[in-house]
Amino acid sequence: MQNPLLKSFTTKYQTAPFNDIKEVHFVPAFQELIKTSEKEIDEIVENKEEATFENVIEALAFSGEQLEIVSSIFFNLNSAETNDEIQKIAQEVSPILTEYSAKISQNEKLFEKIKKVFDEKEKYNLNDEQEMLLTETYKGFVRSGALLNEAQKEQFKNISIELSKKSLKFGENVLAETNHYFKHLTDEKDLAGIPEAILQQYREEAKERNLDGFVVTLQYPSFLPLMTYAENRELRKELALANGRKSFQNNEFDNQNLIKEIIQLKQEKAQLLGYKTYADYVLEERMAKDPAKVKTFLNELLEKAKPYAEKEIEELKSLAKADGIEDMQSYDHTFYAEKLRKQKFDIDDEELKPYFQLEKVQEAVFGLAKTLFGLEFKETSEVQKYHEEVKTYEVFESQESRTKNQEPRENPSTDNQQPTTNFKALLYADYFPRKGKRAGAWMTSFKNQFRKNGENHRPHISVVCNFSKPITIGSSSDTPSLLTFQEVTTLFHEFGHALHGILANTTYPNLSGTSVKWDFVELPSQFLENYCYEPEFLKTFAKHYKTGEILPDEKIQKISDSKNFMEGYQTMRQIGFGLLDIAYHTDSEKVGDVKTFEVEETKATNLYPSNPETIMSTSFSHIFQGGYSAGYYSYKWAEVLDADAFQYFKENGIFNPEIAAKYKILLSSGGTKDPMELYKNFRGSEPKVESLLKRAFG
Repeated sequence: MQNPLLKSFTTKYQTAPFNDIKEVHFVPAFQELIKTSEKEIDEIVENKEEATFENVIEALAFSGEQLEIVSSIFFNLNSAETNDEIQKIAQEVSPILTEYSAKISQNEKLFEKIKKVFDEKEKYNLNDEQEMLLTETYKGFVRSGALLNEAQKEQFKNISIELSKKSLKFGENVLAETNHYFKHLTDEKDLAGIPEAILQQYREEAKERNLDGFVVTLQYPSFLPLMTYAENRELRKELALANGRKSFQNNEFDNQNLIKEIIQLKQEKAQLLGYKTYADYVLEERMAKDPAKVKTFLNELLEKAKPYAEKEIEELKSLAKADGIEDMQSYDHTFYAEKLRKQKFDIDDEELKPYFQLEKVQEAVFGLAKTLFGLEFKETSEVQKYHEEVKTYEVFESQESRTKNQEPRENPSTDNQQPTTNFKALLYADYFPRKGKRAGAWMTSFKNQFRKNGENHRPHISVVCNFSKPITIGSSSDTPSLLTFQEVTTLFHEFGHALHGILANTTYPNLSGTSVKWDFVELPSQFLENYCYEPEFLKTFAKHYKTGEILPDEKIQKISDSKNFMEGYQTMRQIGFGLLDIAYHTDSEKVGDVKTFEVEETKATNLYPSNPETIMSTSFSHIFQGGYSAGYYSYKWAEVLDADAFQYFKENGIFNPEIAAKYKILLSSGGTKDPMELYKNFRGSEPKVESLLKRAFG
């Protein structure tokens, strides 16, 4: 069998040949490519020449290239287009990939060579990027157990394999529970208050299941509108309970024991490496540096935000009281928040949606990238896709922008490695929910940027969301995909991450694009959201999909004014997640009953009574499946950075070309410098928490 994954791709830009890739190809490809990559490692180890930066550190950085590409393809499919077979393969290949990584990181002879280069680094005259690569390589090995004895190394490897299996299982359970539940309704009266466009969406969902009437699911575009608009309180309660019970039902998809097993394994791993807790291990490599600083940061914000949050909740309670509700619950929050928002700002999401057609919002974000960074996006049909709904775009950079915004490189020998074309990246855009796609929104890449043998290899970036699909009833009444304002900000958020990847301009793939400290990674995404609230920018794209009418000035002003609506509540919610995360990873021994632990650790941030039937932890994929373990605080941390960065633009013009050029250097630098240094080079000073407080609470 010809396996397309085992050779360099001959497609345009060496993109993934999705049409040729079958599920049956993955396991043999992983097995073969692991062998190939191990040979590359053996060549580094067995090289008789003296160990140098080039023949050890650089050689290692560029090893396993095809394996990296195939891993990216496979795990991206497991998130965006999965099925039972792919999930089965994931369970099979995750342990062997973990074992492969452990084999490299515990290769004593390889580490000896790395240590030799590290100990003698003064003699190499390295530039900033090379020095960072050397330091990160050395630290990476130490943090992966290179200094452990044989028995400890075996233990470390086994822990890592178990962790990868259990994390995968956690995510599969959440997806299964999300997909399993649906609410079938036949009487439209039960759905009073819900806008017609959403009702149509529910009809379509029912039709797909061969049912009459309406179907509501736990997928975000289905669940959230019901919680926002349904006057039927019992229905809101039922849906909220179903959502809050995910993987908390003592069935085959229950995650309670998995949580305890995952945090215990992480703690064992940390202690094996000499750290007090898993959080200490993680935070050593973050801007925050240690758990105490994270807790101080979150508690400071808690103190500032709580009075505002409590005031907001009192306002909602008085609205609920007018409806005869004396005991407002968390499942009432979104409904009354929407009522209050309408009262205060006369903004109705459904009223706004016709002005935010997905294609127009995308054009706006593309246009912003052109204004700030000289990027152009052209749709292409010459690239294969993993699903027919995905759209693909070639990204080009104007020559003028390229020369104007280029930072002189410390190693001039790489300057002549500029490609002759101004092709910058390839972008995959995947916007609609499907059965095989996990909830939420994210940016990822199928291929990183790097420089090798005189060529600047450009990245393949993907933005994945879950927006409402266009509705086709007949040519005269077709409705395109229309976004809520929150979804508009979501697209800008993920596109901010995408720009970090698109603009990458480093030598080594493991320092490229979003390969930065975790509490720095959200800066570009959250920064871009700020533009959604700027009237002069909104006017350029908020146009009615039927009439072309620009969203009226008073509505635009109200969107801008509403930016901080429920900011106190949202801040408390994020702080709650952050405190819970850090508690799991500093006090794992205290976790007996998961629900009790969650209630205890979040009580300072809880604004509503805790429901004994629901829990957040069992579907907290960010920390038990994703990479946010002991790092969820980074969303608020990055808000300080983004508020401070955007303040700089506000003071000098939101499209200011000089500041945009400095910001472009920050984005293109990836992980080649310490993030605080990159930020100070851009801003001229460290970020100020006051910038966030000023933006949030005036």
